[in-house]
Amino acid sequence: MDFTFQVLNKTRGIFNKIIDTTPLKDLNKIPTGFSNNIIWNIGHIVVSEQLLTYKLSGLQPTVSENLINKYRKDTKPEGELSAEEVKEIQSLLFSTIEKTNQDYNLGAFKNYNSYTVSTSGNTLTNIEEALQFVAIHEGLHYGYVLALLKAIKN
Repeated sequence: MDFTFQVLNKTRGIFNKIIDTTPLKDLNKIPTGFSNNIIWNIGHIVVSEQLLTYKLSGLQPTVSENLINKYRKDTKPEGELSAEEVKEIQSLLFSTIEKTNQDYNLGAFKNYNSYTVSTSGNTLTNIEEALQFVAIHEGLHYGYVLALLKAIKN
């Protein structure tokens, strides 16, 4: 799983750079034809990783229930985020994946409740499959963020 964690760290580094180089108003902007914004997508990947790993393993996620409720599947932005709220999401990019990696290496993910993902219809049956899907899911949202960035600049 080392490679999967390497991919996740690199993808999160890209999201981190996007936060650093994109004005707050653009992180919050929902362009015409879109249903969410850049910062929602980044919050969503943080929360989704937690739900697909910890929650489905019967473990307590390392992010707040409030954050989960704001960024889980089938949610959308509820308003503009402040710079402080963006910084919180940004800080979670690396801390959450590092904790997941540590817990994985410690064998914390002993049980896993199967889950069929809506995007592909594949059923995740263990933590390794979940982590592989997390990498794919984050790549999908990177593409979506790139589309948002392009729409904002036009």
